[in-house]
Amino acid sequence: MNVILFGATGMIGQGVLRECLLDPEVENVLAIGRRATAARHEKLREIVHKDFSDFSTIEGELSGYDACLFCLGVSSTGMSEQEYSRVTYDVTMAVARTLVKHNPDMTFIYVSGAGTDSTERGRMMWARVKGRTENALLEMPFKAAYMFRPGYIQPLHGIASSTRLTRVLYAVMRPLYPVWKTLFPKYVTTTEQLGLAMIHVAKHGAPKRILENRGLAGLVPTETPPPRSK
Repeated sequence: MNVILFGATGMIGQGVLRECLLDPEVENVLAIGRRATAARHEKLREIVHKDFSDFSTIEGELSGYDACLFCLGVSSTGMSEQEYSRVTYDVTMAVARTLVKHNPDMTFIYVSGAGTDSTERGRMMWARVKGRTENALLEMPFKAAYMFRPGYIQPLHGIASSTRLTRVLYAVMRPLYPVWKTLFPKYVTTTEQLGLAMIHVAKHGAPKRILENRGLAGLVPTETPPPRSK
């Protein structure tokens, strides 16, 4: 399976990239971002691309892929709906429209979030925008498209957010994760489990096109699998 990954430098994307590089059935990974990752692997190729509204200059390198794992995302804090729509809806659709032209048999997996509003009419601005993005992706002529709505995500294996405030928050919350996992197992996950779930769905599909956190938990084992070679 050949995979295109967006957002590989973010916390979620780092976890997904790790699992892709460890999976023997993932043959090639193309990571596209505004900056390069620190990863080095024989399966990994990277394209640094600054303008995420226009991919015409690299379109020739985007054919022959089986799945797109889209992990880009920003916080809506301090942003207007127009600004948040530009970096969420507009960017995602620019990617999707480009990829579907060259890979109509591709599976597109979009990391959204718990609480996303499919009606696009709710009170939460970010949830409306995410809902509009999901709805647009589900209407596109990919072989399949799946929306992932994880809840709390615990970073593992030294993975950390590139945002200082987020790193601090996760450091504070880390000791509580075992408690939350025990009390609310259907609402928490890890970067490893999320990465494994995305790869599983890219390979085998899923019974639903919108997968809430509790549905993601059933796609892969709840216990950490045996260590794999790096």
